[in-house]
Amino acid sequence: MNQETIVKEARDYLAREKDQAFRGEVEKLLLAKDWKELEDRFYRKLEFGTGGLRGIMGGGYNRINSLVVKSATQGLASYIVKTFPEKAQAGELSAAIAYDSRHYSDVFARAAAAIFAANGIKTWLFSAMRPTPELSFTIRRLHCDTGIVVTASHNPPEYNGYKAYWNDGSQVIPPHDEGIIREVDAVRDIREMDFDQAAARGLIVLIDREMDEAFQAMIKSRLYRPGLVKAKAGEAVIVYTPLHGTGALHVEKVLGDLGLAVTTVPEQREGNGDFPTVAFPNPEEAAALEMAVQLGKEKKADVVMATDPDADRFGIAVPSDPKGPSPGEFTLVTGNQMGVLLADYIFLSLGEMGKMPEKPVMVNTVVTTGMQRRVAESYGVECIECLTGFKWIAAVMRRCEPGGDLAGKTFVFGTEESYGYLVENEVRDKDGVSAAALTAEMTLYWRSRGKSLLERLDELYVENGYWQELGISKYFQGPEGPSIMKGIMDGYRKDPPGTLGGVAVARVRDLVGGADGLPPSDVLQFFLEDGTVVSARPSGTEPKIKFYATCRAEVKGAKRSLGEARAEAARKLDAIKKDIRHVIGD
Repeated sequence: MNQETIVKEARDYLAREKDQAFRGEVEKLLLAKDWKELEDRFYRKLEFGTGGLRGIMGGGYNRINSLVVKSATQGLASYIVKTFPEKAQAGELSAAIAYDSRHYSDVFARAAAAIFAANGIKTWLFSAMRPTPELSFTIRRLHCDTGIVVTASHNPPEYNGYKAYWNDGSQVIPPHDEGIIREVDAVRDIREMDFDQAAARGLIVLIDREMDEAFQAMIKSRLYRPGLVKAKAGEAVIVYTPLHGTGALHVEKVLGDLGLAVTTVPEQREGNGDFPTVAFPNPEEAAALEMAVQLGKEKKADVVMATDPDADRFGIAVPSDPKGPSPGEFTLVTGNQMGVLLADYIFLSLGEMGKMPEKPVMVNTVVTTGMQRRVAESYGVECIECLTGFKWIAAVMRRCEPGGDLAGKTFVFGTEESYGYLVENEVRDKDGVSAAALTAEMTLYWRSRGKSLLERLDELYVENGYWQELGISKYFQGPEGPSIMKGIMDGYRKDPPGTLGGVAVARVRDLVGGADGLPPSDVLQFFLEDGTVVSARPSGTEPKIKFYATCRAEVKGAKRSLGEARAEAARKLDAIKKDIRHVIGD
């Protein structure tokens, strides 16, 4: 990108951006002639992708800022008006907006509300930060036509983002995502309205407690054994961290209402967009849970819980085997393992209570452990796979409703490897709050039977084989990043490996054009002769390529110990890791 083009783009941005802070950044860069930084901010427009927007905050078209958020909202509003013309003409369109603890989240949310109002769309705006799952719940409860949550989920503090939702409370999928993208790309003029005037006319309505109470009541109603929880609540010690995000409001209240004593990490309880105690506010990262685990050791907790900033992701750590090599330590439970434990508990509970539907369905993604399918099928539950991302799980849920091609089947659980779980129908995105409540009940249930969660997991390993997973991600920043990632994927497609980790590749599944009933997606999967599956996909929200591997080592049928199975799985994954790192240059 030459300097003349950079200056032209920068001047165009300055003519349209009204926020002085973001304008000032670009003006200073122009004055300093910092062409490298300016190129990074203007070599492309931050794409409104299939999940919305996510990027580093700052001035420029390749950043998250007021102008980019307003343009996205105008495009979304235009699409909604065109899609529901009768409601638009009658003045009946509505939207809901929530936001998290990140810097500028409240500013962006108010700006989006004012643009919806200017386009004749009544907006229900939360008065303070709220979790993503509550936004999904609110869209459904208030029968909104669309919704937005301003969040960058688990990304570092310099990021923010914008997720767009459809009228069923799920993130948008084709064809609506493509239609919205076209509208966003075409935006030049933005219709805005003064926020206070819009509120005075009833086009913006602040909400909080009425949705909070309904959301919390719904979560408590989804428990299987409230009587057990009430009787045993005093026996459990729970430590929790919201990682400076939105989760404390609901997790503390719901668990407290159940009689459970929750100790929240004080340094991480309040919302703080700097995320001062963690490098990444992500429960997938062991470092993010260090303070919570330390407090868990001090309190002798039965379980340590964590939610990410917008409280859709949920992770736990539990005491290690007291007779094992690390007594007094805690073991982090992976997203795949947590999905297995919750699936097992849900299906077990439905069966014991005589409430298992006639045709039950669980949904997980193509990169989630195959162990979940085995556990589901052992209970007579069908496991349906979908593309990566909870919007695709929600799409399967929609298909199970009357009129859908899966009508007659009943959704009972959805999960993905990246710490996402959904145990209710009232929300159509992953829900860390309901996962926390059900995990507390599950912990008490197995405790009442003399088992820890790890002991139950080991039982499941013996019955279903030991499964272990591997995840590798590499970032490719800057203008050349997309082409590097495309080169890696193209290389795999043109010359797929004959072996991975020394094991022959039996089958390759390329989803770029769709396959096996799945929509098109830039995903490659290699099915090895021993049952191991290796997947590669560029991230849809960050400039990185992600690799996943899941392998199995039989225990019961192979007459080997669980320890021997663990060693075999670790050996397989280590060899696969070396092959992948060789390709991506690590």
